[in-house]
Amino acid sequence: MTEAGPALPAPVAATRSLKSRVVRAVLSLLVVGGIVMALAAFAYGRVAARASYDRLLLGAANEIAGAITISGGVPLVDLPTAAFQLLALAPDDRITYSVRSPGGQVITGQDTPLPETIRQAGGGFFDAEFTGLAAAERARFVTVPRRFAERDFSGTILVTVGQTLRARNAMALGLTRDALIVLGFAGVLLIVLGALVVESAMRPLVGLARDLAARDPYDLTPIDTPVPAEVAGMIGALNDFMRRLERQIASMRNLISDSAHQLRTPVAALRVQAELAAEETDPEIARATMVRIVRRSRSLGDLLDQMLSRALVIHRTAEARRVAVDLRDVALAVIETQDHALIAPGRDVALEIGAAPVMVLADDLSLTEAAKNLLANALRHGAGAVRMGAEIEDGAAVLWVRDAGPGPDAATLARIGARFERNAASRGRSAGLGLSIARAVAEAFGGRLELAPGPAGFRAALILPLSEETP
Repeated sequence: MTEAGPALPAPVAATRSLKSRVVRAVLSLLVVGGIVMALAAFAYGRVAARASYDRLLLGAANEIAGAITISGGVPLVDLPTAAFQLLALAPDDRITYSVRSPGGQVITGQDTPLPETIRQAGGGFFDAEFTGLAAAERARFVTVPRRFAERDFSGTILVTVGQTLRARNAMALGLTRDALIVLGFAGVLLIVLGALVVESAMRPLVGLARDLAARDPYDLTPIDTPVPAEVAGMIGALNDFMRRLERQIASMRNLISDSAHQLRTPVAALRVQAELAAEETDPEIARATMVRIVRRSRSLGDLLDQMLSRALVIHRTAEARRVAVDLRDVALAVIETQDHALIAPGRDVALEIGAAPVMVLADDLSLTEAAKNLLANALRHGAGAVRMGAEIEDGAAVLWVRDAGPGPDAATLARIGARFERNAASRGRSAGLGLSIARAVAEAFGGRLELAPGPAGFRAALILPLSEETP
């Protein structure tokens, strides 16, 4: 049979890494920003290209208009080469022009479009279809006037020059492409920087994980590794969790220690008495031995009940939610269970509660277990009638059990409540375990256990902070 290897660590439900999240976020921003920047760059490029090429177009039209002369009452046009040299800066575009007389007839050039609004305004820029091409193509036109007032000729001659939009669109696309290239380089730089920043920020957490992995399994001391302020809250919560876990483990160790200590002697005695009874030939002696075995087994059963009660209290006081509890209800529930009739048949047990609620914030089951142990202690170790009650005393909530006996002497009273303290009159039963349970419950809810002899008898009481809440 092979020996089992070390247990593998439980899988952790991990989400995407912070680095991938940052990269995704930056990519998303770049995509959105790229779309916005591309649209903005294209719009700006179109405006810039239109302004630049409109100036060239206007310059060419003015050159042609300036070359018009009147000879014998007839306008003549000597086309200047400078006009077409300006437009030749956009070699892929098509160019058209026209010179119109005051009556609208074309003196020279092509029959270019001329909207009525431009004619009436005496000139201006406009967009129209470029005629004379195999496929329709949009073009930009400008019309400028040249006015004459001579004896043989008077009127306004309109010069229209048009150019297709290929160079303009190419310029707008070029500006957009350049902007996207810059954005791409900036995006790559941002992604790299973001990944480096996340890696640098995660380095303390990696060191923390390494320190925790190297810890002894039983080392629950607080984590003191330096971490960023954003993680300090998580580390504080983890330290608080480890403190609570350490308390729980300590309580469980105490419980195991208690169990071993408390059970060793009675179990050994029970075994010895059973062996003696099995070997005894005298019926009377065997019967007496069996009576002792029964008594011992009952005592052992009571001890086991107390130990289970202690285990329950350890768990409940650490895990149970605090709710509003009326101590009168706790006392009433303990009396109604009739456990006292089994512990001490025939003993007089009375309940004393008033009309006013006695409210505390606690766990009702833990309080019930503590009250049961106080009552059982009084029945086993006290004398006379036993009374149980709940009241408000000096601004605190009190759940008490009183018997008619004088109680233990001062020396014993100082030791009572230790887990293994035994009363000499208790026939071997532990008085300390029951009271330690009651003390643990009281302290868990911010109170204390008070043991006080008095003229009316010995009183054991849970003193708890009073609460104004109602159930």
